[in-house]
Amino acid sequence: MIGETRMQPLEEHGVPQGEHATHVKPRRVPDWETVRIFLEVLRSGSFRAASDRLGQSINALRRKVDELEHTLGVILLTRHVDGVRATAEGDKIHSAALRMEAASFDLLQARNSAKKDVEGEVRLAVTEGLGTFWLAPRLVEFQRANPRLMINLDCAMKSADVLRLEADVSIQLERPVMPDLRMAKLGRLHLMFFGSKSYVDTYGDPKSVANLQNHRLVIQSDDHKRSQELYDKLFPGVSPIGFVSMRTNFASAHYWSIAKGAGVGMLPTYAQAIGAQLVPLDMGVVHPIDIWMTYHPDAKRIPRVKRTIEWIVQSFDPQRFPWFRDEFIHPDKLSELYKGEPLANLFAGYLGR
Repeated sequence: MIGETRMQPLEEHGVPQGEHATHVKPRRVPDWETVRIFLEVLRSGSFRAASDRLGQSINALRRKVDELEHTLGVILLTRHVDGVRATAEGDKIHSAALRMEAASFDLLQARNSAKKDVEGEVRLAVTEGLGTFWLAPRLVEFQRANPRLMINLDCAMKSADVLRLEADVSIQLERPVMPDLRMAKLGRLHLMFFGSKSYVDTYGDPKSVANLQNHRLVIQSDDHKRSQELYDKLFPGVSPIGFVSMRTNFASAHYWSIAKGAGVGMLPTYAQAIGAQLVPLDMGVVHPIDIWMTYHPDAKRIPRVKRTIEWIVQSFDPQRFPWFRDEFIHPDKLSELYKGEPLANLFAGYLGR
């Protein structure tokens, strides 16, 4: 009609017919943090286990998974008395989430590779014994040479997952099984029975495994299955009640309990050099354990991680430190083969008196 004016949105004035904007509500894309929680719940097998691992409340994790299900419009998990299981739709989302996780790791690795200076943080996961008694005393010298490098030393019983970037480098006592990891054997620990001088002076020196059953035993059980298998092999059918005086999952507590005379126990052959008055017990029992280093395939492209890996290899050099050689060397012979600074200086400060 003449005189009528059609009202149009200001942003569409002058736009040819057929080219007007179509207003469509954007589809929400799940954020990575929510997807990561879904993956952790599935990996852990339950909300409770995932809560312990992530340090978040069970209710917070449930809300995140509910949010993801609402966003995607599908049910991902079914709850059972023994945990959670993925639905058929959840399995498909799980595969896509793993690709999303891999992409996020690639993004972080690309960022790290772009930093050429030897500075920043390197997360090093290591068993508590090797971290406390071996690597920590060496960190001072390493950091003096690399003042802008910070080592985050995570001493834990469980091996870190370097593929998922829980650590940049991991030192562990089990051979890695993931095919995508880089790995290197650093050396070998040789465990044998020791007792404190005060214990041996008081209770005598056990000459055989059979004779050892008349003494008190201290056990380290950081890996319960492995320690139980060794116990059953040495003492088949022997009840630990009245025989085992202490069981601990910490290497430092294990060491000091033996050094203070709580009982006899197995320690690495370099244990005497740490400072306590320990006596090696020659009963013909030596238990070898290989030491492995693992890291992400791209780790050596990052200067600070590469420098740390080189330092770790030097710290476990079997030629320099004979107690890490493949062949067993009795503790009484180590001082003859070791050509570095006096053994007492290596562990200065660890006094077991």
